[in-house]
Amino acid sequence: MSKPDTEDRRRALRPLAQLYPYLSRYRLRVAAALFFLVLAAATTLTLPLAVRRVIDKGFFENDPQLVNSYFAVLMLISLVLAVASASRYYFVIWLGERVVSDLRKDVFSNLTKLGAEFYDTARSGEIISRLTADTTQIKSAVGATASLALRNSILGLGALIMMMYTSPRLSLIVIGAIPLIVLPIVAFGRAVRRRARNAQDKLADATAYASEAVSSVRIMQAFTNGERVSQNFSDTVEYAFEAARLAIRTRAFLTAFAIILVFSSVVAVLWIGAWDVLENKLTPGTLGQFLLYAVFAAGAMAGLSEVWGELSQAAGSAERLTELLTEKPAIAAPENPSTLKEPVTGNIRFSSVSFNYPTRPGDRAIENVSFKINPGETVAVVGPSGAGKSTLFSLLLRFYDATKGKISIDGTEIKKLDPVELRQQFALVPQDSIIFATSAHNNIAYGNFEASRNEVVAATKAAYADEFINKLPDGYETELGERGVTLSGGQRQRLAIARAILKNAPILLLDEATSALDAHSEKLVQDALDHLMEGRTTLIIAHRLATILKADRILVMDQGRIAEEGTHKALISKKGIYASLAKLQFDTANITSN
Repeated sequence: MSKPDTEDRRRALRPLAQLYPYLSRYRLRVAAALFFLVLAAATTLTLPLAVRRVIDKGFFENDPQLVNSYFAVLMLISLVLAVASASRYYFVIWLGERVVSDLRKDVFSNLTKLGAEFYDTARSGEIISRLTADTTQIKSAVGATASLALRNSILGLGALIMMMYTSPRLSLIVIGAIPLIVLPIVAFGRAVRRRARNAQDKLADATAYASEAVSSVRIMQAFTNGERVSQNFSDTVEYAFEAARLAIRTRAFLTAFAIILVFSSVVAVLWIGAWDVLENKLTPGTLGQFLLYAVFAAGAMAGLSEVWGELSQAAGSAERLTELLTEKPAIAAPENPSTLKEPVTGNIRFSSVSFNYPTRPGDRAIENVSFKINPGETVAVVGPSGAGKSTLFSLLLRFYDATKGKISIDGTEIKKLDPVELRQQFALVPQDSIIFATSAHNNIAYGNFEASRNEVVAATKAAYADEFINKLPDGYETELGERGVTLSGGQRQRLAIARAILKNAPILLLDEATSALDAHSEKLVQDALDHLMEGRTTLIIAHRLATILKADRILVMDQGRIAEEGTHKALISKKGIYASLAKLQFDTANITSN
């Protein structure tokens, strides 16, 4: 994930500005929150005025009626303050929940658009950590923390203004101390944010490690590595704790430093004010009023020091989420995409195509590959592991773009197409069947969510999966567990084939589609695939050569190049790479005689 100008961005709360578009969607609620926030602060600032009048007029002039009336006013003020505070709380918490919900949706939506190049290096556990822990931090900031920050800012500013009105002389002493308070808060806030970001990164590492361990728990247990994995996770968690401890220590020191400075200045002002009262320069009520405003200002400053640290943490979270939100897919639709003519016939052409994976820029995956597949033709691709077979599928689906050369479908270069429209033309059966933690019906309907139950059942029967699905506890509504853990490898493969049948695309991509099946199931599914391939362009990756004897052509790849091309019999007679592969798998003489 790219981190442009990270150090510069850490110097302020600037990443939180990325949340403005989300807040602007709810202007009326923001306005309501601000109104009640200001009302609560203004109501609080009226209390010292009443206190001054009670002391100077009520007590010293012995006016019980005035005392009663002012305490009645104080009760009314407390009622207004209660309503304003409750309303402020409701609106700001609502905004926090709403903004985070919108942010999560947008980040996840962008994640679904990012291509293979991004996921080649990103860790799923870290991404999940950003979607959960970081958004929770932002929810707190947009809600309670930002509200407290605004409240303390308004209250502190209002208190300073009223202090100036009450006693300009004493106010100058307080105002002179403000830079000594604010500047260290800002400086320490940067350190808090930097260390909070580091703690969040370490926590994401721990989450990523845990996610990987849980997803491969059977392998872990089979190799009896549970204790080692547990120790590694404990070490990672300890690193996260240590990073968090440093952030907490910095925040604690910041809070203590701010409180000492703030209340030291209040005590100094109170001492000077007390002498002014003794010398009749101030009335006791005026000193009481000033003291209350000074306490309000001091409390607001101390509160700001705490929420500044929390906002700094939220800024780190916003920065991490912004990285995901602004990440651009390497494969994107052109501004004016071309469209394929209907119906798509599946005429595929590779013209001098070369490609190397972004993570291995110096290693060519395929080199100067050229071939053509006619509409309705079945072409198999074979070769040793690492020869570049699966790379052809990735390039066809535009998970990556070719480094050199051109790939076209029905005469249209695929780079000129919207990737979504391009991928709609393919039905894929991967070697490792992906089964989602939902019902059998939904897993098959993944090929076409608009399909009816009857269409899903028909596709399932065509893949010879209907029999075992009907034996499940709830039939098609049975939850299959994460990654289809409750199914055998062959059952998962047949579900993947049913999904491809349901999509009914003009081009089939079969990557070892029968590799996980037993002999009986393989025969049944191969018959289904033979029927499915009729009238469709089909590209097959195969290691088991017995599954491709009926292919119209076979491409033999070696070290990223097409080394041989022809029918099974023609390639056997050449006695090259294909003949060597065939000899390893079955009796060449017997196959030739068929």
